[in-house]
Amino acid sequence: MCGIVGFTNKVADAAAVIGKMMDRIRHRGPDASGKYIDEGIALGHRRLSIIDISSQGDQPIFNEDRTKVLVFNGEIYNYRDIRSELVKAGHTFTTNTDSEVLIHGYEEYGTKLLGKLRGMFSFVIWDKVSGELFGARDFFGIKPMYYAVMGDTFMFGSEIKCFLEHPDFRKELNEAALENYLTFQYSPTNETFFKGVYKLMPAHYFKYKNGELEIKRYWDIKFEADEKPDLKEWVESISQTFKGSVQAHKIADVEVGSFLSSGVDSSYVAAVADVDKTFTVGFGKDEKYNEIGYAKEFSKAIGKENFSKVIAPEEYWGSLEKIQYHMDEPLADPSAVALYFVCNIASQQLKVALSGEGADEIFGGYNVYSDPGGTFYDRLPKFFKRGVGRLAGKLPAKRGVNFFVRKGRTVEERFIGNAYMFTPQERKRLLKITTDAPDPTLITRHYYKRVKGLDDVTKMQYLDLHLWMMGDILLKADKMSMANSLEVRVPFLDKEVMKLAQRIPVKYRVTHKKKTEQTKYITKYAMRLAAKKDTPQQTAKTAEKKKLGFPVPIRVWLREDKYHDIVQGAFESESAKRFFDTQMLEKLLEDHKNGRADNSRKIWTVFTFLIWYRVYFEHNGEYAQTV
Repeated sequence: MCGIVGFTNKVADAAAVIGKMMDRIRHRGPDASGKYIDEGIALGHRRLSIIDISSQGDQPIFNEDRTKVLVFNGEIYNYRDIRSELVKAGHTFTTNTDSEVLIHGYEEYGTKLLGKLRGMFSFVIWDKVSGELFGARDFFGIKPMYYAVMGDTFMFGSEIKCFLEHPDFRKELNEAALENYLTFQYSPTNETFFKGVYKLMPAHYFKYKNGELEIKRYWDIKFEADEKPDLKEWVESISQTFKGSVQAHKIADVEVGSFLSSGVDSSYVAAVADVDKTFTVGFGKDEKYNEIGYAKEFSKAIGKENFSKVIAPEEYWGSLEKIQYHMDEPLADPSAVALYFVCNIASQQLKVALSGEGADEIFGGYNVYSDPGGTFYDRLPKFFKRGVGRLAGKLPAKRGVNFFVRKGRTVEERFIGNAYMFTPQERKRLLKITTDAPDPTLITRHYYKRVKGLDDVTKMQYLDLHLWMMGDILLKADKMSMANSLEVRVPFLDKEVMKLAQRIPVKYRVTHKKKTEQTKYITKYAMRLAAKKDTPQQTAKTAEKKKLGFPVPIRVWLREDKYHDIVQGAFESESAKRFFDTQMLEKLLEDHKNGRADNSRKIWTVFTFLIWYRVYFEHNGEYAQTV
């Protein structure tokens, strides 16, 4: 795992500039560094040695005649097979790394190389002869890639913060991103919080030459249910495919461990991977927020050693500036901080850890996926449900009322992903600034069009695979692991696993079974059965557990004077006054503290932005470490 930076060379002191940019992301690769500079390009690389840990694997890497130069972040799990093909085709390799197959593969196959890869990646190749820059990002967006065109300079990097060191970079807040963020809790489009800085979206590549930028999509998920196999066959297929993916993801010349919670995803990974060490964090002693007891019991059952940490509230709150610095953009997911700490304890033992991200999006695991078609009411005529929904919408919001409001809308109208913080109306009232941010449904419409005609569960999965997973799940996984110089691998997010999962009928993704006299909905149904089959009998009960996420006691803390006052101070700051109606913020905070409402997630969304803004715009990209 590594970090990459680069820019088209238009500055006199290119070596010094690329060096400063590389220093900004040293945490991504503390083992080695390398740079390449000519009249057209400056490339930089920071290396975390995983495969071929000798200096032979240092980057940049060249082709045989040194006319092409590569910098690469990620892992290619089928590199040995591709390497064999390329050797037969006449290519000469000088290292044993997975990196080198990319540069020879691009020589041999061009952009068709991307379809051959199995792994997570973000890489750039400079062609000295043609003066063309080629870059690509992996299928799911596991590894990041940012780019910007500032003046005559095209710059790219694994993290936005490296751009701060370039003399042509103009730091300016993208206010439209703030408005979108208030609804989604992350930045949901290709735009970032820095005006003029963009994400290369997952499964896309770019070509840049003579000031012209071309971006194309090279892969997409295609849900096409196959009704022929029965449940037992699907369970066996999941079992075999997932085992194959885990083995591929264990390829390394260093030790590999695994994260572990009380959920089925991480338990399945840890059991199948047969690693020696597992890692867990929690809060306090309440089982609602602490899964360490389960993790130790599970680890003992599979004969592994568990390393754990109870995160003190002071540690959590004291790390917030550091977390938002590493995130590059504000992310209001409280579990990001917990993820930072589990990465930290893992990094003290090894360099690579497996994790369970992606299982919910691929196999249908979120509790909200059980909503479509889940009641007798769903079978009533659409016009009736829509009418009742309109009437319910005029009543004060509460649980029973919200049910009828939700059921009166189509999935395209009501579902924007796993987080929905402020409605468009609420955010307009809250913001003092005026932006051109689109309505959330205009952002999601692009994705819903691609799955038009499919069932609602599949539509929701497809949307989450492209928005929620990239903008939240994978963002925090990459940034929190790299902040600790740790490589996190996600075997559920594998091209072969996705190829299988997109054929599973919805009834085997989200289904129900009889339990006493009630009907209980089961998410990730077929995958849970596969996990139960492949997990030790005494711990197979995990397959039955309802999804908890990564529980963090934010709502509890915000009712304590100490932490309420910290947030109140931020809400009274000059930055808050610039962007927000602070009277609305105060009401959100006080209503929460006094138990009149649970506003914890809305409060955290605004507070997180203010923390991030303090780091990047008040402190110029520096943070105060208070732990």
